Amino acid sequence: MKPNAIHHLNTGLIVFSCLLSFFIPFELFLFSYGVLGPLHYLTEIGWLHKKNYFTKGKYDFAFLVGACVLLVYWNYNPPKNFGFTADLIFLSLLSCIAFVFIKDWLYRLAVITLSFIAVAFLNNSPNFFIWVAIFLPTIIHVFIFTWAFMLFGVIKERSIPGIISILVLIACSVLIIVIQPSNLYYTVSDYTQKSYQRFGDLNFYLINYFNMDKLTDARQIFTTNAGFVIMRFIAFAYTYHYLNWFSKTSVIKWHQVPKNILLGTIALWLISIALYVYDYNLGLQVLFFLSFLHVFLEFPLNVVSFTGIGKAVVSFGKK
Repeated sequence: MKPNAIHHLNTGLIVFSCLLSFFIPFELFLFSYGVLGPLHYLTEIGWLHKKNYFTKGKYDFAFLVGACVLLVYWNYNPPKNFGFTADLIFLSLLSCIAFVFIKDWLYRLAVITLSFIAVAFLNNSPNFFIWVAIFLPTIIHVFIFTWAFMLFGVIKERSIPGIISILVLIACSVLIIVIQPSNLYYTVSDYTQKSYQRFGDLNFYLINYFNMDKLTDARQIFTTNAGFVIMRFIAFAYTYHYLNWFSKTSVIKWHQVPKNILLGTIALWLISIALYVYDYNLGLQVLFFLSFLHVFLEFPLNVVSFTGIGKAVVSFGKK
């Protein structure tokens, strides 16, 4: 598929995801996360491995895998200070600056040491935990990082259709927040509420942090105006995040792997779907490590994307 055709397809997928999110936000999210999500994790990790995770060292990914393992362990066996989870996530992200740009271990050690100092300093800020532990692996990952990845590609291509797709993404995001049709509220089923329960903190913190409402109970996300508005945005962001990845198969070529690996990926994907169908919460527990692993392993690519955007802006300013 030609680049312009892919951009037009993406624009259509953005609008499609936006429209669906208005009518069935909770159900759309659960479907996207349970069906599209596992295939995205598996194929992106494989693609990142082929790209050496965009790092200078051959085994840099081991640091990120180890950090993710520790995070998952803390999820089931919380440390005395649960704020360590935010420290670990942000340290991993900052360390990727060294992994992406520096090969010499002495300079790498210096950057990682500075990363420790930065984390220790920021740890005292009042909203550090919310932004890093709650927002970064979720809505920032699926929306801001996806936007950056798209923008970085468009800058390299200098594509008008690509710019249009980015503008449509922004416009749809704004419309979801601004347009609040009360006639589209509905009673969220008990099954949906139970299945979404583990994600409720994200909605709760987004609503209260941005003063959309003053919720006192996470269950209010299923019954309030703010609850539906923020759920539409979350469902839209996650659904398009996955669809964006699959729409660029011909460009990214994540499917070009040995046949046995592709068959294994499909088999694991089908098993994942079966788990979610059998018991959604069981699926979340089993796939928790995989879902966070792809977030950690994508950090170097996030660094590359934002650096590329920054260079383009600086270059444009010098003209």
